[in-house]
Amino acid sequence: MRQALRLAKRALGRTSPNPLVGAVVVKNGTIVGQGYHKKAGTPHAEIHALRSAGKRAAGATIYVTLEPCNHTGKTPPCTEAILRAGISRVVVGMVDPNPLVAGSGCRYLESRGVEVAGELLAEECRAINRPFIKHITTGLPWVIMKAGCSLDGRIAAPDGRCAWITGEESRREVHRLRDRVDAILVGVETAINDNPSLTTRLPGRKGRDPLRLVLDSSLRLPPQSNMLHQDSAATTWIFCSERAAGARRTALEEAGARVLSVPEKEGRLNIHEVLVRLGKEGINSLLVEGGSGVHTSFLREGLVDQVSLFMAPLFLGSRSIPLVGDLAVSDVGEGRRFQMSRCKRFGSDVLVEGFFS
Repeated sequence: MRQALRLAKRALGRTSPNPLVGAVVVKNGTIVGQGYHKKAGTPHAEIHALRSAGKRAAGATIYVTLEPCNHTGKTPPCTEAILRAGISRVVVGMVDPNPLVAGSGCRYLESRGVEVAGELLAEECRAINRPFIKHITTGLPWVIMKAGCSLDGRIAAPDGRCAWITGEESRREVHRLRDRVDAILVGVETAINDNPSLTTRLPGRKGRDPLRLVLDSSLRLPPQSNMLHQDSAATTWIFCSERAAGARRTALEEAGARVLSVPEKEGRLNIHEVLVRLGKEGINSLLVEGGSGVHTSFLREGLVDQVSLFMAPLFLGSRSIPLVGDLAVSDVGEGRRFQMSRCKRFGSDVLVEGFFS
C-alpha cells in the first residue's frame, strides 16, 4: 500500500476533478504489476496495474489506495476489470467518499466472491486526497492560504508593493505548490500593485499553470495586465459585482479574460459564492495568494482549509501591510487556530504549514 501511495503522488496536480490513486498487484509475495491514475478521462490506476500484470493477475491481490469504482463515468467500472482479470483479493486504502461509490465497489466485489480487506493506511490515503474529499462531499474546493511574510506578520511595504520578502528557495517551493493546484486567486489590489503573471516557473519548464482568478468587484484590472498577455495554457477568470460596468467587462473579455458576476455580501464580493461557482466548474483545489483583504475575508468566513506561511527573517514595522486585518477577535480564545503539521526551513526562511479542523 505504501508503494501504491508513492505511485499515486506521481500525478499530483494532474487528476482533478478525480482523486489521486495508485494500485499494486502482488502474487506470491512479489509485485507483478503497478500503475496510477494519470489524468481525468484516462484509465484508472487499477487498469494500469492490471495491464502491467497481464495473465499474472489471476489469483493475485491488488492493493489500491481508493476503493474501486463500480459505476460508469468517462471510463468503465474498475470492479468489472478486476473480476475479468481473476483477482482473488482486493485491499483498499480507504472507502471512496463519492456518493456514487461509497462502499458499493467493495460490496459488489464481495458479492462476486472476491475477498475485500481494508481500510489500510487510511489516514495516509486520505491525506493525499484532501481536495478531492472536500469537493466530492461539499461541492467546494480545498482552500490553501499562502503568503510570504516578515516575522512581524507583514506582507508588503506601506505603498502595497511586496518586492521579494522571502528568498529564492521559498519562491521555488511556491512554484511547486502552484504546479499542484487547480487554481490560484488574488485580489485586485495585488493584481494592480504587483502586476503578476501567476504562472508556474519550474526548472526545465515542466510546471503546469493553474487557472488564474482575480477578485475585482468593479473591474479595475487593466486589460494590459501581464496575466492577460503571456504564453500560458491557463486562462484568467475575473469575479466581479453584478453592478460592474459593462464597458470594462467588454475590454477585459476582449483581452482574453472570462468575467463572472457574483452577489455581494456586506459591500464585498461574496467569496462563498465564488467557491460554489468554482466547485461547479470542477475545481478541487484553490491557492489563495492574497493580499491582506482577501486573506482576511477568507479567514473571517471560515473558508480556509490549509495554511502555508513562508516567514522571512526581517521586520517591516506597523506602517507596512499586515498579513490579515480585523478578524473580529475580542480575546485569544476566539483566534483562528490551526493544527500545525509541518515546519521546514527553505534557505533563510521557515515554512509553517497546518490545517483547520
